[in-house]
Amino acid sequence: MELFLIDAIGPFFRAAPNRRINWSKIPFARLNLAEEARRDQFDQIGRDLRVFAAKARAVGYNAATLDDVTHLADHPWYEPEIRAHIRIFREEFRRLFRIVADEGLAIYLTMDVLSFTPALKARIGNDQGAINRFLCELLAGLLNDFPEISGVIIRIGESDGRDVKDLFRSELCIRTPEQLNHLLHGLLPVFERCGRRLILRTWTVGAYPVGDCIWRRDTLERILDRIDSPAFVLSMKHGESDFFRHLPLNPQFFAAKAQKIQRIVELQARREYEGCGEYPAFIGADYEDYARQLRQADNMLGVSVWCQTGGWAPFRRLTYLDTDAVWNEINAFVALHIFRHGCTAHEAVCRYCRIEGVAEPESLWRLLQHSETVVKDLLYVPEYARQTLFFRRVRIPPLLAVYWDSIFINHSMRKIMRYFVRDPDECLRQGRAALDMIEQMRDLAQQASMPVADLDYMRDTFAILALAREYSLLPFSEELRQRLKQAKKEYKLQYPSGSRPRYKIKLSFRPFRLRRRYLGWLLALFLRRQRGYRLIDHLLTLHLLALTYRLLRSSHPRLIPKFARKRAMGLDSIFK
Repeated sequence: MELFLIDAIGPFFRAAPNRRINWSKIPFARLNLAEEARRDQFDQIGRDLRVFAAKARAVGYNAATLDDVTHLADHPWYEPEIRAHIRIFREEFRRLFRIVADEGLAIYLTMDVLSFTPALKARIGNDQGAINRFLCELLAGLLNDFPEISGVIIRIGESDGRDVKDLFRSELCIRTPEQLNHLLHGLLPVFERCGRRLILRTWTVGAYPVGDCIWRRDTLERILDRIDSPAFVLSMKHGESDFFRHLPLNPQFFAAKAQKIQRIVELQARREYEGCGEYPAFIGADYEDYARQLRQADNMLGVSVWCQTGGWAPFRRLTYLDTDAVWNEINAFVALHIFRHGCTAHEAVCRYCRIEGVAEPESLWRLLQHSETVVKDLLYVPEYARQTLFFRRVRIPPLLAVYWDSIFINHSMRKIMRYFVRDPDECLRQGRAALDMIEQMRDLAQQASMPVADLDYMRDTFAILALAREYSLLPFSEELRQRLKQAKKEYKLQYPSGSRPRYKIKLSFRPFRLRRRYLGWLLALFLRRQRGYRLIDHLLTLHLLALTYRLLRSSHPRLIPKFARKRAMGLDSIFK
C-alpha cells in the first residue's frame, strides 16, 4: 500500500455554532467572504490546518482530502456572482494548499456528481450527455489551474443534505451503471493526460438502479466494464453498509473485475454512529481483521481514514486540534499503523503510548478492548446486528434505535426488537455485563491518565440504553415506564443545554397499533436475507412501493418522522 488519506475538514469547523452540525463536508455557506472578516477567518483556518497536517504527517499519513471541486472549479456557465465567489475561494485555497504541501501531504479534492446552480440547471437539466461534457470541461480546467492537486474523489450515490444552504446544491445525476461507466470513460483521459488520479466512491444510499453497487457484484461489474486506466482508483467502505460494527469485510474487494482495479478501503476513526469521540469506541480488532483479509486482495493501493467527516450531530471535538479529541486520534493512529505497517492492534496501541508518553500502556489497552465490547454489546443489539437484512437496494444498518445523536425508545421500536431478538435473556445479560464493564474502564482511564469524565458520560448514556433494552424485552410495567421517564429527566439535568453535547432521548409510550403478528408479516415481506432480489422485490418493493411512498408523502407528509424528512438526504432517497 502506498496511499494513506485522511480528511482535513476539521479546521473549517472551529467557529461552528453550538448546535447540531452537518459534518458531511466543509460548511462553505458559513464562510465569511467579506474582506476583513475573511482575512481573520482564513488565517485561523490556515493556522489550524498547519497543526492538523503536521500531526497527521507525523502519524504516517501522506495525503489529505479537502472539500471540494465545486467551489474551486470555474466555468463560464455559472452566474457572474457565483464566479466571483469562486475566485475568492480559489485565492484562499491556494494558500491552504501550500500549507498542506509544505507539511508533506498530497492533496485530493472531493466532489458530488453533480452540483448545480440555477443557471447551470437551466442550461443542462438532466441531459446525461451535457452533464458528462460539462464535467470533463470543469475537471480539465481545475487540474490545469491547480497542478498541486494529486487527484479528485467523486461521489455519485449521495447528495447534499436537506439542511445545506449554499451557492451550489448537488443532486443525484447518475442513475444507472451504464451512465456511470460512460462518465468514467469520458473523464479518465482527462486525468491520464495530466498524470492525476480519479477516485470513485461506491458508497450510495440505494437510490436508482446504480444504488446497489456497494454490495451487488453485477452492478459493480457493469460500472467497471472496459475500465483499464492507471489513473483510476475504486474506493469502498469496509462493509456493505455505512461505518457500522458487526459487518464482515465487503466481498466486493475480491470481485473478479475489481481485483484488476487499484482500490482503497474507507475506514472511520471518528465513529459517527458511536458518539463521534465523546467516549472511547475503539476499532482495533475489526480493522486488524480487515487488514489481514485484504492482504489476500490484489491491487490494494491504500486506505482513506475519516477522522472528522460524517454525520449530523452536536458533538464537536476536532481531531488533532482539540486536546479532548484523544479517542478519535487513537483510532486514526491505530488504523494507519495496522494497514501501513502491518501492526496488530495491540502493537499499534503500544506505539501510540510510547510516542505520546502514556505511562500505563496496558491499562489503556485493556480500556480500549473493553470499549469495543461495550459498544458491540450494548450500543448494538448483537443478535439483531449479526443478521444480514436488505431492503430494496440497501443493506439494513445493524444499529437499532440509535441514530447519530438520538436514542429512540418507543412502542414500535419495542415490537421490532422483540421480533428480531429470539433470546431476550442473553440479550439482557450482555447489556448488564457491558454496563458493569464501564466501571472497570473508568478505573483503567485513571491509571492511564485518560479523561475519566468521558467514561462517566458513556456510563450515563449507556445506562439509558440498558434500561431501554429492559423496556423492549421484559413484560411491560408501570414501574419500568417511570424509571425511563426519570432516567431521561436526570440525564437532561446532568447535561443541560449549553454544557456538554448529549444524546437526545426520544421517549414515547404511545401505542403502536399494528399487532406483532402482522408486523412480522410485513417485515418478512419487505426485508430479505439474501443479497439477490426476489421476484416480489421486482414486482413490489422496487417499483410499486416507491410509488406508494411518493403518494403517501404528498397526501400525509406528517406520517414520515421529522428526523427522516429533515436530516441528511431524507427518506425520499431510499425510494428513488
